[in-house]
Amino acid sequence: MDKMKSYVFVALFVVLIATEGIFVQGNDSGNDNGNKGNNNGNENNGNSKGNGNHGDKKGNNNDGNDNGNGNKGGNNGNGNNGNGKGKGNGGNTDYDDLSPLGSGEERAHCKAKGYCNNKILVCPAQCPEKKPKKNKKHKACFVDCSSKCEVTCKHRKPNCNGYGSLCYDPRFVGGDGVMFYFHGAKGGNFAIVSDDNLQINAHFIGSRPQGRTRDFTWVQALSVMFDSHNLIIAANKVSNWDDNVDSLTARFDGEAIDIPADGEAEWRSNSEERQVIVERTDETNAVKVIVAGLVEMDIKVRPIGKQENEVHHYQLPHNDAFAHLETQFRFKNLTDLVEGVLGKTYRPGYVSPVKIGVPMPMTGGEDKYQTPSLLSPFCRLCRFQGPSTGMATI
Repeated sequence: MDKMKSYVFVALFVVLIATEGIFVQGNDSGNDNGNKGNNNGNENNGNSKGNGNHGDKKGNNNDGNDNGNGNKGGNNGNGNNGNGKGKGNGGNTDYDDLSPLGSGEERAHCKAKGYCNNKILVCPAQCPEKKPKKNKKHKACFVDCSSKCEVTCKHRKPNCNGYGSLCYDPRFVGGDGVMFYFHGAKGGNFAIVSDDNLQINAHFIGSRPQGRTRDFTWVQALSVMFDSHNLIIAANKVSNWDDNVDSLTARFDGEAIDIPADGEAEWRSNSEERQVIVERTDETNAVKVIVAGLVEMDIKVRPIGKQENEVHHYQLPHNDAFAHLETQFRFKNLTDLVEGVLGKTYRPGYVSPVKIGVPMPMTGGEDKYQTPSLLSPFCRLCRFQGPSTGMATI
């Protein structure tokens, strides 16, 4: 009998060891799958940075750092939940300006919740000002009051691989960090963002070479509608491109505005409701737009060069440089129901439907977001309730 009991105990011991092995193996498998998922994500991000970059190596190097920092701070999902509060846009700019140090470095008092709350950040000596007088030669100090809680030196130009970017033909990077293409249509107008108190429409230009089934398109103009106002930033039609000639036009409430090239190099609205600033960030063809409490935009006008035309087989006419806009948006105070080609990617919990890993992940929605004109707030899914201002002259 004692021998039988011994056999039973031994058998139970073997079963327990086998069971523990199964549990361990299950955990290991879970970790392996998780790692594989991370690897796939990294590979997709790598593809996204490479695609549509058109050989801009300098942009890749800088943009890669920006993307990495942005993802680290927001982890995509958190970026969505932070609509309009700095998250998902690569940083949090909720701070008050303090008087600079005696040596000239500007300071900021962070008000954002979390780790950086109530901390004072000082710009480094390499870029002591948030708005340097010589934008083309000097980098600006960027204050980030998010969990990174840091200041960095950067040129104030759109980062076409960063959150909220709209560049190329047209390639977007959403608030979730996912890259996608939206072709729209030549001559069409589409709602990029539509929310309760903000709508941004884009006017598309393009060309359809013989034998193609769709247009090649680019964004030629943006209309920002808010309160009872509208601001248009547009690229002029240019036959022969010259970097030294300003090909950017701005209009506020239908009136052309002049952006000074010297001094503060900025135009400010006289409106008491909401401050609007259009500031030059280069001698020509680059501006920063601020609509207080709603959106900031870095915008650059660029042409389609001869080599780019040949490489991508655009077959563009020789008398049109197809000047268009490269833009990066940073939104504030978006609602959870925001709409638009780009706007919907800032919704909490948004999951992109595009096919990750392919060279050109496409998204549709032309029928949902097409507007009658550049200044019309109406589309099938548009939410903006401001007055329609009719047709725009650009």
